Amino acid sequence: MSIDVLVADDQPIVRAGFAALLDAHDGITVVGQAANGAEAVTMAVRVQPDVILMDVRMPQLDGIAATRRILSPDSPAAKTPRIIMLTTFDIDDYVYDALQAGASGFLLKDALPEELVNAVRVVADGDALLSPRVTRRLISRFAAQKPAAGRESPLLGALTEREREVLQLIGQGRSNGEIAAELFIAEQTVKTHVGKVLGKIGARDRVQAVIFAYDAGLVEPAS
Repeated sequence: MSIDVLVADDQPIVRAGFAALLDAHDGITVVGQAANGAEAVTMAVRVQPDVILMDVRMPQLDGIAATRRILSPDSPAAKTPRIIMLTTFDIDDYVYDALQAGASGFLLKDALPEELVNAVRVVADGDALLSPRVTRRLISRFAAQKPAAGRESPLLGALTEREREVLQLIGQGRSNGEIAAELFIAEQTVKTHVGKVLGKIGARDRVQAVIFAYDAGLVEPAS
């Protein structure tokens, strides 16, 4: 089954380059191109993409605002796409705002072609992706801020003891395989627990689960 992609970038050469790169790979089809955030919002409803490559800085409506509109519960779109934010700027506030808006991935424009293609496949499959450099900075930002006492989220009460352990390990940046080894359970069982955890805490993906774990005080900086 083909992954339908919408490319949104205000620079024509960059936009066309991304589109040509993705179209050249089996299983990926570029179904539209948008020159600004407003066009991206409109086209997301019209072409129903599975994944949107969204530039952060665009005229009329920036990529983060466009992401919020596209992923809003009030959106008229019949399908909710996964959104990868693209930028030339490695700035923490962009990362945090993009993830809070619901983006599933964040890549710098200097990423290698194969990294971009892999990012599309990863988020289309329901996972989240950040470039390694951005991931390190995001995690260190939260790890540097010790959660305040009594800050634990009431949503944690809905988790079983095992689900809480899984969330804690997700917050430490562990993969499913590493979690399985740590807890002595099958990797498929980990996937089941991860799905239940995301649903109970209202997280779209693992990246938002990492933020939740730190924000709720479940993961201490010493971890």
